[in-house]
Amino acid sequence: MVKGKLNIFLSASIPLPDRNPKYIGTADVIAIRDSVIALASTVLPHYNLIFGGHPSITALIAHVLTHSEIDVNRHVKLYQSGYFVKEFPEENKYMPHKVITKNLGDKKISLAEMRRSMIEDNEYEAAFFIGGMEGVEEEFQTFVKAHPKTKVFPIASTGAAAKIIYDRHPDLFDARLLNDLAFASLFKDLLNIKD
Repeated sequence: MVKGKLNIFLSASIPLPDRNPKYIGTADVIAIRDSVIALASTVLPHYNLIFGGHPSITALIAHVLTHSEIDVNRHVKLYQSGYFVKEFPEENKYMPHKVITKNLGDKKISLAEMRRSMIEDNEYEAAFFIGGMEGVEEEFQTFVKAHPKTKVFPIASTGAAAKIIYDRHPDLFDARLLNDLAFASLFKDLLNIKD
């Protein structure tokens, strides 16, 4: 990671059809993919990007890293739980900064420890919540408790957990998060990035 650069937190996943239907019913898989790629492409190299390694998201970040015209690899940090060590995706090899948290013998407890470490052990400029399932909702709750003054952006246009978070508190969030699909320009505006 590049010291002195501010961190952006990304919480995202693509809902799975065999999980809670409240997530898959509103999920826009294309918007989730487009927004993750746009976020990574937009914030790197201006910020460090920190995220938890859901396989579908790790593949998208790896795509950005391997297709970037500039070297942004050192600006990315991946967190994963040791509980899943035998299931790590091949794309992990593109992540130069990895934090593997302890396998505590139980999936739920191990994931909670990974999320706690990822969120509480870093300072953040902003957090983005895209698509997702229970984990995205849990990370949102953990994040706002640990960083109550940090800007949070649930990208409701991607549906799933992000829309549920937005819908709970629509007055707290910019209405563009619900309808604006021009993700790169939206993220530049939200973070005041000037190219």
